[in-house]
Amino acid sequence: MMEHVVTVEHEALSVSQSAALGELFDREYRAEHGEWNPDRPYGYSPADMHTVIFRGPLAVAHVGFQRRLIRVGAREVRVAGTGGVLVHPDWRSGGVGRRVMTHAQQAMRDDDRIDFGYLGCREEVVSFYQRTGWSRVNAVERHVSMTDSSATVASSGGPILVFAARPHAGADAWPPGDIDLRGTPW
Repeated sequence: MMEHVVTVEHEALSVSQSAALGELFDREYRAEHGEWNPDRPYGYSPADMHTVIFRGPLAVAHVGFQRRLIRVGAREVRVAGTGGVLVHPDWRSGGVGRRVMTHAQQAMRDDDRIDFGYLGCREEVVSFYQRTGWSRVNAVERHVSMTDSSATVASSGGPILVFAARPHAGADAWPPGDIDLRGTPW
């Protein structure tokens, strides 16, 4: 079956693309987290952009990101908050995750409103992200609670990774200091 990749603004998702993403996410998370809602995915911030690999009508891999201005130390930084990174179980370990991430990173590079990709993840997947060009940073992260929008959560335990989308924004250009996501995480 032929593979094709799309990178599309959230508002421009077709009905069939949205349905295919719903199937991909529900297969992985429905039992534990309920039905996927593209406008509030499991309490995380929604994506502005979706990069999806399809095999026929089946969505087999996804990376989403949301453009946002965050504060890092004393600076404001334009990021693509990255989330919803998922590969269909039948397509794992075949390079599909790397391919979908490569396409999403290119979309970040092509968007002059983005200086860095930004994501938080579980420790066990850090090596995947590092192999695809992400660098780990150590900082305290503050974000709006996913369950109570009037509360702020601060954490320093989870891995934070960045991807330099601009030539002048190499990983060493990431500013020092605590991070305020100015919203919920991705």
